[in-house]
Order: sequence, then structure tokens, then C-alpha cells
Amino acid sequence: MNRPDEELYRLMKKGDSSAFAELYDRREGGLFRYALHMTGSAAAAEEIAHDVFLQLMSATCRFDEGRGSLEGWMFGVARNLVRALRRKGPVEEPVDQACEHDILGELIDGEKVRALRGAIQELPEPYRDAVVLCDIEERNYDEAARLMGCPVGTVRSRLHRARALLAGKLKRLRPAGRTLQVVVG
Repeated sequence: MNRPDEELYRLMKKGDSSAFAELYDRREGGLFRYALHMTGSAAAAEEIAHDVFLQLMSATCRFDEGRGSLEGWMFGVARNLVRALRRKGPVEEPVDQACEHDILGELIDGEKVRALRGAIQELPEPYRDAVVLCDIEERNYDEAARLMGCPVGTVRSRLHRARALLAGKLKRLRPAGRTLQVVVG
């Protein structure tokens, strides 16, 4: 049976390294993916996920069980780290060099993925949060609302608006006479 995150946190604070390892294994991947989709940079995402755990382990950690779940707190820290990073300017990711075996179809597909990632990056943050959590991370509305700290109805309306904005941004990818359905997850 899985122990709740909050129990692992309490044990971790008492020096139980196995509790920390279990919590890290459980939450690091989701934090990394969230930060990756929010920043578009694997290096930045790795640093953000790492920094969330550093804050969690620090003596000045401000997590309060009475105010919400540990997972929600961790995603809130990640969200704040993403905001701080974005205030510094655009996040640069090294450009991948195309391999000789690449064919035109792979290049076109890659261009579509880059365009979609770019369009997601251009969304206002509340809309980007909704798309990343619901469409990419495949969280349900209740989970997304808990992690975003807002009502379920707000998540639904942000997601609806975000999808409309993405559809508008991605019009140029539509082949003549065809429509491009914007469903990320």
C-alpha cells in the first residue's frame, strides 16, 4: 500500500532517506514533465524538478498540511520557479542536428511538434497550466484544479479558451481543405 505523500514528508524530515527516495520516485517525473512543457527546455525542467526537492528538504520549507496537499505544494513551487525563469527571458534549448537518415515526413512531423510546443509556450500562463496538466499530463479536472489552486469550472473554461487559442495559432499547419484538430492529450 502506498503511503501518502504527507507521511513520506514527515518521515523524510525525521531523516528517513527511504521515505525521501520513495517521494522522489513518485513525484520527480511529473514535476519534470510539467516543467518541460511549461518551459520547453529539458535542462530547465531538470533544474526546476531538482530545485523543488531542494526546497522541500530545506530547513525553511514552508509546506503546511493544513493548507493543502504536498503534491499541490510541489507543483506550486515548480510553477513559481517556471515564472521566475521566464521573467529572466526566453529559455534556450540546444538545436538538434538532423541525422542523415531523416526523411521529409519526419521533418514535417518534427516541425508540427515544434510548432505545437511553441504555440503552447506562447499561451498565457493560466491557459498553459490547464493544457499541460489536462491535455499533456492527462490529469482530470479535479486533479488539475487542486494543483492549480482554483475551482474545476475555472480549469474547464481555461482549457476551452486555451484550445481555441492554440487552434488559431496553428492555422498555418493546416493543409489546404483539411482541418487540424487540436487535442494534445
